[in-house]
Amino acid sequence: MYKLKNDRYLRALLRKSVDMTPIWIMRQAGRYLPEYKLIRAKFDNFLSVCKNIDAACEIALQPLRRYDLDAAIIFSDILVIPDAMGLGLYFDDKYGPGFLYPITCQADIERLPICDPEKELSYVMNIIRMTYKNLQGKVPLIGFSGSPWTLATYMVQDSTNKFFNKIKKMMYSDPIILHKMLNKITDNIILYLNAQICAGIQCIMLFDTWGGILTHPAYKEFSLYYLQKIVANLLRTYQGFYIPIILFTKGGNQWLEDMANIGVDALSIDWNINIGDARRRVGDKVAIQGNMDPSVLYSSPDRITQEVKMILDNFGEGNGHIFNLGHGIYRDILPENVSVFINAVHNLSKR
Repeated sequence: MYKLKNDRYLRALLRKSVDMTPIWIMRQAGRYLPEYKLIRAKFDNFLSVCKNIDAACEIALQPLRRYDLDAAIIFSDILVIPDAMGLGLYFDDKYGPGFLYPITCQADIERLPICDPEKELSYVMNIIRMTYKNLQGKVPLIGFSGSPWTLATYMVQDSTNKFFNKIKKMMYSDPIILHKMLNKITDNIILYLNAQICAGIQCIMLFDTWGGILTHPAYKEFSLYYLQKIVANLLRTYQGFYIPIILFTKGGNQWLEDMANIGVDALSIDWNINIGDARRRVGDKVAIQGNMDPSVLYSSPDRITQEVKMILDNFGEGNGHIFNLGHGIYRDILPENVSVFINAVHNLSKR
């Protein structure tokens, strides 16, 4: 393994002292960068980019060349797991992701396989190996997966339907069958993430994009339970190095205490909560990642800097903060404003 030249991000995840607050940006590799758009124009669809090892590696490295970021993240998509399970993933430029063979009945669930990530998802593993090699220890490399609940939602639900009636109908009318599907997805995620770690990943992030649509009891039963199972079965050390885990449940700020108790090292939060309040609620159990509204990046440099200062002030003194947006960066953000954002975080947080 390469010796890290910048381990600020990993130190902050473990609530150790740092010289300044580290920053990376959800979806930092991709759609808002002109250099990404040049690569994307060479491919017929988004999935083809994700499966091209050279292109995906280059895209992951692009923001590191442009910005002083403290971590890199692999270029992939959370839906590659259900694609590997045979559902036929596709991306529509207007409507987003979909599946040729969505889950419609119990027989579909019974047919879902347990995949070998070095076979069905070998392209992801090779992207990780190449990205890790090309980073040469500059910063840590983040790997990720969607949560079982989130993947199940996409596998059952039309992505254009924001009422989530199909997955919720299954949850309330046939919970045993839904649990069977969630268990299969969970087993696949565990294998997938452990393979990522062996390929070169130094930190894992779990994206529970649709956890926030649930009631509190349903969240604990159908999402958090399976997230805890994943955490309990991941490699926590590899080749002598500790592998931190971050959990992000979009719209889940009301459950921070529950999330902090499942064994993760950090919680990523959206912008609908004061970061100081979040920190007080979880105490010293976990680090906090977040949480600027991505829309702030549409504003002036002075306004961006002001927002950064406010979040840093609200977090307060002490360790355990990784600066990030409260969700992924928007595709029409000016790259120059991202520079202002990153520089403000580093300059204003210097110890």
